[in-house]
Amino acid sequence: MTLGGPVTSPPGPQPALVPARPASPWKLPTVLQPHASLLTNYLLGSLLAGPGFPILALLRYFKFRTLRYELDEEGITMRWGILFRREVSLTYARIQDIHLSSHVVERWLGLARIQIQTASGSAQAEITIEGIQDFEAMRDLLYSKMRGTRDRGSAVAKSSSLATGESEALAAALREVAAEVRALRQELGARNAKEQADE
Repeated sequence: MTLGGPVTSPPGPQPALVPARPASPWKLPTVLQPHASLLTNYLLGSLLAGPGFPILALLRYFKFRTLRYELDEEGITMRWGILFRREVSLTYARIQDIHLSSHVVERWLGLARIQIQTASGSAQAEITIEGIQDFEAMRDLLYSKMRGTRDRGSAVAKSSSLATGESEALAAALREVAAEVRALRQELGARNAKEQADE
């Protein structure tokens, strides 16, 4: 081994560089539709209904066709339905927990359900996002938005407490200045009275 010589890498396979994963594949605001694999999942699940298959398959088909997820900077909204339109809106600040779950068929289709829970006390998820193939990126986006609103809320609380502390310090300083000005006025008034008495 010589000092100052060229640096060479050791022989053998080199580790592949893994590109950094983008924070989110979506730009907000956006409207997302479920992937076609969700319809396959719905129809396979409807087979378990036996004789009720045609009715359940039709209901799930209409849900698939009308299901939309709207994401913006404030929160997420889920809409579906033809005759009875349903809509669930949730702000990121209300999100308490996010779970990913999938059964065998969903894993086979490359899907998972993102279950979003709030502090409402219900054991069920407030919103269940299904049919999104890039579900891990969606979960990460929701986590980052949830943390962002909490960090912003704590920053606002800190700044308001700092502002309260600063305003109290300013009020105390102003009281001291006012007391000194009063003392100076009294002293000047006493001097003027003494000078007038001496004349």
